[in-house]
Amino acid sequence: MTLQETAREAGHIVGPTPAIRVRGLRMRYGTRDVLSGLDLEVRRHELFALLGPNGAGKSTTIEILEGYRTRSGGDAEVLGQDPAREDPSWRARLGIVLQANRDHGRWRVGDLLGHFARYYANPFEPSELLGLVGLTAQSAQQVSTLSGGQRRRLDVALGIVGRPELLFLDEPTTGFDPEARRDFHDLIRELRDNLGTSMLLTTHDMSEAQQLADRIGILQYGRITACGTLAELSTAAKTRSEVAWTDADGVPQRRLTADPSEVVWELHQQFQGPIPDLEVRRPTLENTYLQMVAEGDEEAARTTKEGGREAEAAAPRHEEAAA
Repeated sequence: MTLQETAREAGHIVGPTPAIRVRGLRMRYGTRDVLSGLDLEVRRHELFALLGPNGAGKSTTIEILEGYRTRSGGDAEVLGQDPAREDPSWRARLGIVLQANRDHGRWRVGDLLGHFARYYANPFEPSELLGLVGLTAQSAQQVSTLSGGQRRRLDVALGIVGRPELLFLDEPTTGFDPEARRDFHDLIRELRDNLGTSMLLTTHDMSEAQQLADRIGILQYGRITACGTLAELSTAAKTRSEVAWTDADGVPQRRLTADPSEVVWELHQQFQGPIPDLEVRRPTLENTYLQMVAEGDEEAARTTKEGGREAEAAAPRHEEAAA
C-alpha cells in the first residue's frame, strides 16, 4: 500500500493544501508583543521543527494552533479550519504530545488506550496501536511501572489513538536517556513515513531537529526569521564547512570554506593521491542556529538604536512646534 493510500484509509486529506498556514500572526500580553507578524506553513506529511530561544513565543504559537489560546491578530488555518472556532470534529483530527505526562498511573496500558479510543470516530484498535509503538508486551502493566522510554511511547500512542492528520510534539524527549531518545525518534519516523502524519515539533535539542525535521523554522522576536532545510539555512547563514588534513611535514591543517569539494580537489592534486587524515566537517544545525540567532540579536539591537536616533532627531522639531 502506498503512503497516499495509507493516508486515505486513515481519512487524511491528500493534496497540496498545507496542514498549517499562518499569516501575520500576532499575540499581545498586556503591552508586550510575543508574536509580531509570524508567517508559517507546514506541508502535508512533513515534520517541521520550530526552534527558538526561551521566550521567543514557541509555546504561544503551538497553543494558538491547537485552539487553546485566542490570538490577538492575523490569520491561522489548521487542517483547513480556523483554530479559534470550537469544533470537536476538527479537534479529533489533531494529536498532541506534551513535554511530560504523569497521569493515569494506576491504569493498565491496554485499558487506558481502549478508554481513550472510545472518544474517536475512527480510532486505532488498542492491540494494533500497541504493536505500532512497541508496547504489546506491556499491555497488562500499570502505567506507573513503565520505564521512561516506554512511558513516552505510551504518550505518543495516546496522542495518535484517533489517527490524527496533524501531531504536535512539544519538546517530547526532554529528560530522555540516549537509548530512549533513539527509540522515540524511530517511532516518529515510522509515523511520518508509514502513516503520512504531518508533525510540528518544538525542541531545544539541535541534534534531534537535525535528524528528524524535513524543514526547520527559527522563531525569534515574535516572527520566523529563517525557514528551510538544513542545507538551505546553512547557505543563507553562510555557515562554512571545515576541511582538516595533515600536510607533508606531518603538521595538522584546517581550512574553513563554503566549498569543501573544491578544497579537497586542490589537496588531491597537491598530494597526487590520498590526502592524509582527511576530514570534512559540514555545518551542523547547532552551528547554523547559533549564528542566525546572533545575527537576529544584532539586527534587533541595530533597529532599536536607529529607532532611538530617529526619536532624538524628531524631538527638536516637536519642541519648536510647541514653542
